[in-house]
Amino acid sequence: MIRSLVFTTQGRLHSRDIEVFLMPTVLNDTNLFLWVDLEAPTPEETKRVLEDVFHFHPLSIEDCVMVSEAPKIEEYQPREGDLFPPYLFMVIHAVDYSRKDGVFATTELNFFLGRNFLVTYHEGPARSVQLTEERAVRGTGGIARAPDRVAYNLLDSIVDNYKPALDELAMEIAELEQQALERPTRETLNKILQVKKEVVHLRQIIGPQREVLARLARGEFKLIRAHLVPYFRDVYDALFRISELAQSYADSLTGTLQLYLNVSSNQTADVLKVLTLITVLTAPVMIVGTWYGMNFETISEFHWRYGYLWAIGLTVVSTWLMYWWMRRRGWL
Repeated sequence: MIRSLVFTTQGRLHSRDIEVFLMPTVLNDTNLFLWVDLEAPTPEETKRVLEDVFHFHPLSIEDCVMVSEAPKIEEYQPREGDLFPPYLFMVIHAVDYSRKDGVFATTELNFFLGRNFLVTYHEGPARSVQLTEERAVRGTGGIARAPDRVAYNLLDSIVDNYKPALDELAMEIAELEQQALERPTRETLNKILQVKKEVVHLRQIIGPQREVLARLARGEFKLIRAHLVPYFRDVYDALFRISELAQSYADSLTGTLQLYLNVSSNQTADVLKVLTLITVLTAPVMIVGTWYGMNFETISEFHWRYGYLWAIGLTVVSTWLMYWWMRRRGWL
């Protein structure tokens, strides 16, 4: 699906969803800015926009269409024979966390940023694109005055969308800590290990994106105007804080895992203690029963009239003495 928005340099909406053959005309008008959003496009739509209209470099088109595991940013300058204007190509990942599945889902968002155009490409619905488009159409904050300003708002929205995911993760970790303390089952252990794996995955996502935003925050690219560099720096700072928060979650999960192991160890020790006490308390019964179970004729108690009662009394008294001694030592 191809969506297009045309804005004036004052940030007002000029037109939307124009025909593809009109896009080169809009690009030649210095008073207009074109934003084209490709959501789950067909190969024909991808070719018409990325190749036929904008003539982007084949390598950037390939990186855009193929799933990229790591965020990246590259600057393309035209050489002799190239038809494309200078532009930045950027790959960023948005995240969402599902407590039901216990995994972080990533959505890849690709940017082609030029002086008077912005092309975004994504395979599924992107919350950041939808929110930024709504703000741009309403004219909120004049965000549609230039492509770099819209790109900043997209990145800012992506980073903001990390916060609900991290809130869900924080609640999940708190529940795991409670479960590890109260009822440390094997299911709890599996859940702790799964969430810890997802936190590591989150840090693997955030790390490369910090490098991308760091380059934007340092003002390395001429297509990002100087007065917008502090805004990109603010997005970088927010992502840095999220990265630190993810590290604290990883440390918390390590502590939860240690808590689980300690509680499980204490439970095992309690079970062994009970079994040991049972064994010790039943030792007199076992000794007396084993002794008189040998059935030797020379055992005089067999011929006693009250020998059976004597054996029972001996068992009861010795067991009580063992119990009293253990209570005095504080073992019971």
